Amino acid sequence: MRRGERKRTDPDLGILTTRLFFGIQRELFATLAEQGYGDLRAQHGAVLAHLDEDGTRATDLAHRSGQHKQVIGKLVDELEALGYVERRPDPSDRRAKLVVPTGRGLAQMRDSDAVLAAIEARHAEAVGRDAYAGFKRTLRAVAEAGTATR
Repeated sequence: MRRGERKRTDPDLGILTTRLFFGIQRELFATLAEQGYGDLRAQHGAVLAHLDEDGTRATDLAHRSGQHKQVIGKLVDELEALGYVERRPDPSDRRAKLVVPTGRGLAQMRDSDAVLAAIEARHAEAVGRDAYAGFKRTLRAVAEAGTATR
């Protein structure tokens, strides 16, 4: 077997999840651009995908996304300049700030959820709804087990 052929014929979990992730990401951001969100970059997903409607601390966004706090800070700065989020004092701790979606941010979050639901429905249709539900349960368990050991 030639070098690299094994990964093409029997890709490991990293390769498979990377293909899935980047495929979904490309479709999501292309569709969002068509819907009027062409100013977003895929990197902004590290914030937008993990943002709660009532706001989230940057440290929590960093933890949820697996990104460094400095990266999240830069992305929040960009999203704030684009009008998707704003920083507000955290009512539970006035020293802390929450990253809160604006009206545009909330609309983008809803539109993003709809695009992702359509992608998932298409995948479920392709492999069968029960098989897809089982796949998601298994993938979630594997992902959670992987993060528990770190």
